[in-house]
Amino acid sequence: MALRGVVGIASARVARRRYPSLLSLTPLRLYDSASYPHNKGLIPYANSFQNGFKNPIRAIHEAAVDPITPKKDNEEHSTPNWKIKMLYDGDCPLCMREVNMLRERDKHYGAIKFVDISADDYSPEENQGLDYKTVMGRIHAINSDGTVVTDVEAFRRLYEEVGLGWVYAITKYKFIGAIADAVYGVWAKYRLQITGRQPLEELLEARKKNRGEVCKDSNACKT
Repeated sequence: MALRGVVGIASARVARRRYPSLLSLTPLRLYDSASYPHNKGLIPYANSFQNGFKNPIRAIHEAAVDPITPKKDNEEHSTPNWKIKMLYDGDCPLCMREVNMLRERDKHYGAIKFVDISADDYSPEENQGLDYKTVMGRIHAINSDGTVVTDVEAFRRLYEEVGLGWVYAITKYKFIGAIADAVYGVWAKYRLQITGRQPLEELLEARKKNRGEVCKDSNACKT
């Protein structure tokens, strides 16, 4: 996402200033026993180190990049002692990459309550009156005290709750935050077109029709 690209570049520059010694580290080489017979006894330890080094990287990559198809039923009751509630569009493939990464991280924190606004049982009344159309316009999060946060501030609060506050920390500076909000605003405005989905008006009409059919068999008739 363009937003994280802007934040990432700024964070990288800060890291280079604060930790210049990291740039001088050279990669560790592991040699096989055929090329260096006298090191044969060290190979099992080297292989163990190499495998142990690769697995965490693969795990981090899968958690942050690989999309996981979510269940369509809402997850509002999955975290009883939540600190912040994330309202997300479960039909947005790019959005779900970030949601799945945060969900994976939150397994160790239990701080985020994930609410899929595209679910048939989504209730504005239970989410500070935020209806489907409003939340589809941009990211919304709700603190446990009921206050609503949007845009980059919402991302910053969510990331802070799962130990990744450093990612958006630089957006606390007013100038950087304004740029990040502007970049996110462009993405939010065109994300439906970018992800190949119908215009919001058509989605609203389809949702209204679908919920009308659902209401015939249940009490989930809120919009």
